[in-house]
Amino acid sequence: MKRFSYLFLLLLPSTLLAQKQSKEDQIASAVMAATEDQRAEATVLGYDDSGQLVTLKKGTNELICLADDPDKKGFSVACYHKDLEPLMARGRELKAEGKNSGEIDNIRSEEAKSGKLKMPDSPTTLHVLSGASAYYDASKKEVVGATLRYVVYIPYATQESTGLPLQPVVPGGPWLMFPGTYRAHIMISPPN
Repeated sequence: MKRFSYLFLLLLPSTLLAQKQSKEDQIASAVMAATEDQRAEATVLGYDDSGQLVTLKKGTNELICLADDPDKKGFSVACYHKDLEPLMARGRELKAEGKNSGEIDNIRSEEAKSGKLKMPDSPTTLHVLSGASAYYDASKKEVVGATLRYVVYIPYATQESTGLPLQPVVPGGPWLMFPGTYRAHIMISPPN
């Protein structure tokens, strides 16, 4: 069995075996979640040799892109509007403090209600390119096996204020997730 496992590993693309990427590959793969016309000027956050999240590239447009986390299975990169950075940064900070997802949600909810956590004033986007077995092929400069999902944050939006359904009506159709909360958003996922 061990011999079979070893042979199987030899057949896998090296990017599936070791997700750690160079700075250049982190930048190249992270911006794949953005539209082509936004990629060159986006800010990119990624991971240094010690695994710390750092700014890999300071951009000049409205997008912040997040590289794939080498410590997580699968592949996931995201690009979001800079007005979402306070929300995203606070989540990362609380996670680093050891808070679980429920605690993070409760704390950010209270801080958003009190005004301590600045939420976007208008609809704001997040694009996620991900897949459980997806990977970045550095030789081809492309992400293989991933799908793109769009999220439009509209804090405190409801079904009544938007007219959106609370679940997809058709495959890939938009719907409102977490209605009435600070993290209410329109979800648009690719059909399976």
